Amino acid sequence: MAKQSGGGRYFPCGHTRREFVWQMGGGFAGLALASLLEGDGFFSRVARADQPASGAGPLAPRPQQFPAKAKSVIFLMMNGGPSQVDTFDPKPALEKYAGQPLPEGKTYINSGGRKVGYLTPSFRPFRPGGQSGLMISDFFPKVREHADKLAVIRSCHTDSHAHGSALVAMNTGKTIIGRPSLGSWSVYGLGSENQNLPGYVVLLDKRGGPIGGQPNWSSGFMSAAYSGTLFRPIGDPILDLKGPDFIDPHAQREQLDLLARLNQEHLDQRPGGQELAARISNYELAYRMQSATPEAVDLGLESARTLEEYGVGKQPTDEFGRNCLIARRLVERGVRFVQLYSGGGHLEETWDAHASIETNHGQHAAEVDQPISALLTDLERRGLLEETLVVWGGEFGRMPFSEGKGEPGRNHNPYGFSMWLAGAGVKGGTAYGETDDFGFEAVVDRVHLHDLHATILHLLGLDHERLTYFHQGRNERLTDVYGHVVQGVLA
Repeated sequence: MAKQSGGGRYFPCGHTRREFVWQMGGGFAGLALASLLEGDGFFSRVARADQPASGAGPLAPRPQQFPAKAKSVIFLMMNGGPSQVDTFDPKPALEKYAGQPLPEGKTYINSGGRKVGYLTPSFRPFRPGGQSGLMISDFFPKVREHADKLAVIRSCHTDSHAHGSALVAMNTGKTIIGRPSLGSWSVYGLGSENQNLPGYVVLLDKRGGPIGGQPNWSSGFMSAAYSGTLFRPIGDPILDLKGPDFIDPHAQREQLDLLARLNQEHLDQRPGGQELAARISNYELAYRMQSATPEAVDLGLESARTLEEYGVGKQPTDEFGRNCLIARRLVERGVRFVQLYSGGGHLEETWDAHASIETNHGQHAAEVDQPISALLTDLERRGLLEETLVVWGGEFGRMPFSEGKGEPGRNHNPYGFSMWLAGAGVKGGTAYGETDDFGFEAVVDRVHLHDLHATILHLLGLDHERLTYFHQGRNERLTDVYGHVVQGVLA
């Protein structure tokens, strides 16, 4: 029985009637406040991506959160960790102090317990490119011709010195698996302009996939509809696009319609089943891909001049040239995010140059330099560079010293390395940030991988703080709780 008090009868909640009526009135005022805040745009600052219109699939195109030039991304992933001091971050001090140890006071984790050697100069000379005079090494003479398009970030740093976790972090923002990748966030935020092709495509190296495999292009806790779709690097990009001869298109359509009805009935009785909804969507996408994909990846439709520019049909550029050309054809057809891997498997089959920078980087740079140059030329010629963001880099860099006396290789370096951006919304001919005199660690305008991700999303018209996905009681985001847009690389 409720207690009596001089202040009046108490309700079971422990408040008097006067207190209850007062708080109830405050609640009504809160409704009005919420309406005013909504009209003022307050809630949009923490909103998740706009949901597709009723009846639309998860890949239906959605508007940018603010105006931006980039509509798509091509991410050129140099698997294994290219050396910044041998590619895009010249360090004359390495020549001056060659053969000496790294100065005292420089502390680091020596990945894998490998030998610590002596400061070693760049293996190839750096030369200025374009009107900007941006310094780029002779490992990339053709990319250097596009120096005025590039914004090189020389002060990147990350959280891991191990390939597997560093690759997952570069792709998903964290060193642990199970998080949505950058491509998944991009498609979740914007959908895709082409409903007959995947919104997110991954092209691997024929030598193998990256360490960690599928988590690098996973949609994590999001719907599977936002996962990357693997295209094979050789042969038919996707197997089994053509159905069996005894099933004609009409019969296949009837089968899919029946399957969709059964799945939808199951879903209606059990609302909230995201995986089943994604499966229904993926069945339909696979059906549409049967007619759209062969044309999208048919390089026979390209001119002989274009094939020659990309290095298709000759070694060592054929494979990566094909993939770069397929990437251009995909973004041309409205695919939102394409990631290309250079280097597969392990050690010297990737950019992991422990044995010899000259041998390793000489091989891999020769495979990609001409195709990347052709990609930038081709995108610009077709007017696509104005709406396509091109990203180049690896999971980390390499040490400025060798792995032993007289040893020509370098170990992993997460403390300071280079990446570059080009295309839509990027300030070309720019070198942003600095490592120390030896290229060991980022010291000026440091750019964490969260900052890089925030910048890529910004160039796509997505606010990394507003692009969230509710999961296990909190609004998750790619950049977790920090990250800043790198204003210095924006046009």
